[in-house]
Amino acid sequence: MKASAYFLMLFMTMILLPGSAGRTDAIIAPVPGMVTMVDLGARSCIPCKMMPPIRSELAQAYPGKDAIIFIDVWHDKDAAKRFKVSAIPTQIFFDRHGQEISRHVGFLDKQAIIGRLTLMLEQP
Repeated sequence: MKASAYFLMLFMTMILLPGSAGRTDAIIAPVPGMVTMVDLGARSCIPCKMMPPIRSELAQAYPGKDAIIFIDVWHDKDAAKRFKVSAIPTQIFFDRHGQEISRHVGFLDKQAIIGRLTLMLEQP
């Protein structure tokens, strides 16, 4: 009983964290009508472990204007196929219409992400 309650609490925490930083593949990606960055990686991959603090800061920087989504492709292999991921981490940027605008493979620093998001948010 305790193990199932812990799992449920952990799952709900990942889905319902404030902002979009805690969202996982359980939501639609890209998010319709929003600029979206999908960060595809794994929780145990070294460069991927550097991304969560950045995702959290970015989710708070643009509330209601963008969606920052993490998908662990080691747990969701279908997402890896869907997004055609060949190496992790991979960040994919989508415009408000769901069109892929750019893609980066490897660690991507906060300033580079801000630059891409800013350009996308300025476009109609």
